[in-house]
Amino acid sequence: MLEILNSIPFLDSVQILEKSYSSFCNDTKVIWGFLGNIIMVLKIAIPVIIILLGTIDLGKAVMAGEDKKIKEAQKMLLMRLIYGVAIFFVTTIVQVVFGLVAGAEGTADDSSICWSCVSNKGCK
Repeated sequence: MLEILNSIPFLDSVQILEKSYSSFCNDTKVIWGFLGNIIMVLKIAIPVIIILLGTIDLGKAVMAGEDKKIKEAQKMLLMRLIYGVAIFFVTTIVQVVFGLVAGAEGTADDSSICWSCVSNKGCK
């Protein structure tokens, strides 16, 4: 029975495809490392920019001296702080979810190379 399955050309092409796919992350380490650097910069820069803009808006409202504008600026600053924290932790949340999925499917070998490069832990 095994000889019959091995003689089917389609199964050979599937095995070749699996072998080429298994080295995808290993072959593209440089790209994943570059993507990881971009994500790290954005992970730090975006929350800082959001908080600075909120602080500037609050400062303008305080300088204007109107209570209504100050309360609106405080609410907006609080929302921006929440957005900044969410953006900072979104990559961690995505990594945990994909780690759970990869662990369930048993495909952690190849994907661990991609994740280690993207998360700046160093490419294996």
